[in-house]
Amino acid sequence: MSLLTSLIQASTRFQQAMDSRQAPAANPDGEKPAATKQPEAAGSPGDDRFTPSGQSELDPGSLKARKLPLGQYKQTVAQDLSFVRETLRHKLAEYNLHPATALSVGKGENGNAVVEGKLPEELRERIEMDLNNNRGFREAFSRLSVSEPTLHFMDNALKLNQAYGVNNSLLDSLLSDNQQFNGLQDVIHRYDSLKRNANSGQSDFGNSAQRYAFNLNTRA
Repeated sequence: MSLLTSLIQASTRFQQAMDSRQAPAANPDGEKPAATKQPEAAGSPGDDRFTPSGQSELDPGSLKARKLPLGQYKQTVAQDLSFVRETLRHKLAEYNLHPATALSVGKGENGNAVVEGKLPEELRERIEMDLNNNRGFREAFSRLSVSEPTLHFMDNALKLNQAYGVNNSLLDSLLSDNQQFNGLQDVIHRYDSLKRNANSGQSDFGNSAQRYAFNLNTRA
């Protein structure tokens, strides 16, 4: 056998080996392997699952709201809540009233505290006068009248967002892209400004701060 013939045969065997590697493997019965079904993407027409959180993750407003230090806000507001509550309890004790006496303190038209409750009118007026003469109480109650409604609004909006993926456009408008400008007082100021600038068709929203009342020993 000549050298040329040997080279041709070797080349032929090499080509056959390469072709056998590239050909798809057949089943023992000679049938072609079944094509593998690709997994159906979530959200496709045949998918019944609803995952609102996937969309909210991409929402800039939602991401911005989730960065709010709500726990820190609550601690700040809790200080005023505790001070106002304890001041009213001390007043009940000072005038020998039952500690479970229900009191409600709201804001009058002139900004002064207005006391309501089932107690003698004379005592009611004296407690009301004492509270308005108490600078610490007036300042704490004034802060509370704007901070507590704002905190309540943010808390509810965030709970709805986390539970159902519902984005609140009003909450988004209160927040800055820069977290340094999302302190409690910053957010309160923006919320109060929105209420003040509300048009006549939103009068209930605009007057919510004036209707604020702190209630002691009552569910109202």
